[in-house]
Amino acid sequence: MLDMQRRLSNPFYALTSLPATAMGFALCIQISALSWLLSTKYHLDIHEIGIVWAAGPLAGILGQVIIGFISDKTWFWGGRRRPFILIGGTLAALSVFLLPRIEMVADLFGVTNLLVIAVIVALTLDLSINISFNPTRSIIADVTPEGDARTRGYTWMQTISGFWGVTAYLIGAYIDNYALISVGVVIVLLFSIVPVFLIKEPRELAPETREDVAATSTTTDWPQLWKLWTAHAFSWFGVQAMFVYIISFIQQHVVAPGATVAESAAQSGHLIAISFAIMNVVGFVLPALVLAPLGARIGRVRTQAACIGIMAVAYFGIALFARSPASLYVLMAVVGIGWAAVVSLPFAIMSEKVDKRRMGYFMGLFNLSVVLPQLATTVVGYVLKDAADKSVLFLICGGCLAVSSVLWLLVKDGASVHQAKPALATVH
Repeated sequence: MLDMQRRLSNPFYALTSLPATAMGFALCIQISALSWLLSTKYHLDIHEIGIVWAAGPLAGILGQVIIGFISDKTWFWGGRRRPFILIGGTLAALSVFLLPRIEMVADLFGVTNLLVIAVIVALTLDLSINISFNPTRSIIADVTPEGDARTRGYTWMQTISGFWGVTAYLIGAYIDNYALISVGVVIVLLFSIVPVFLIKEPRELAPETREDVAATSTTTDWPQLWKLWTAHAFSWFGVQAMFVYIISFIQQHVVAPGATVAESAAQSGHLIAISFAIMNVVGFVLPALVLAPLGARIGRVRTQAACIGIMAVAYFGIALFARSPASLYVLMAVVGIGWAAVVSLPFAIMSEKVDKRRMGYFMGLFNLSVVLPQLATTVVGYVLKDAADKSVLFLICGGCLAVSSVLWLLVKDGASVHQAKPALATVH
């Protein structure tokens, strides 16, 4: 075990964040480039783009649950989470490489329908991310004690991941999405492979006292988990719909009037990349510097609810007022407040309500509150297809975030009364 892991130093928190950062970088590439590529290069309609995006959540419905359950019970290649991070990271890098090469894949297999190949590539990419995302998050819980240290681990995860996410969007904005994809292949591979050989996983995750053994044998607080998952599901519906369909809003309301098809494609790609870069700057700055100390003072649940409420207001502001790049960018910075909370606090809140020895399994169940809403957003594509004003996108998303904010207030803060205080077992 490295000394920095023994001391739980900041460099160790940064190291544990890199595997999740690799998956986050792959996801940023998907967010920044996939809709843009499908719209401008492959000329798919907006509802067809929604179908392609739906392939990923379908892969995640069972993928993360199964992988989480298996990773809780297995040990090979020197780790519990390590094998799945290595396999998933490698497959994710390959899938990213194939994103702009859908036509080549279609020609290779003699398929004329690009939509079919696009769905297959997107499905493979998201399945790869799902294979790894659960273990990359679970490993943080495995190697950190409960309480502030656990929260610190997940806020560091978002800080490091968010920084690299901003880097991804800036590469797409100021160079191009093709350069982003090339860089992404390297980043995803390195950040997936190198850190897991430096982190020592505990061979067993077991309670340290008889009282803890008795506590973990009781049932999980399922009512609280259902409240948490439902609140998070409404958040992700609003987030995912924005990721997938913002291009339709930007092309109608923000791209310069009178732009040619080529100019519109270039402008929309640039605007999307800058918007998400700004959102992610706020998203990676706030968790460790603001949300963690604020959560310690007023509670993580109240902090989460407040941030989601602010995000909802920002969405309504975009629908009503974002008619220029500057106004869009300002409001996307406000959106970043909610984004910072969505991708950091729920993991820490949930991880203290479940049996630590089954963290992968519960992380997989938690992921259903992400992928099921993602799948449901395909409906929004059909609404936008017939909508004269694409601002309806942000009205729908803002409504979902407002509901989520209220639902978060129904979740109890702190660990479940049934939850034990599991300790890290000796690393072998």
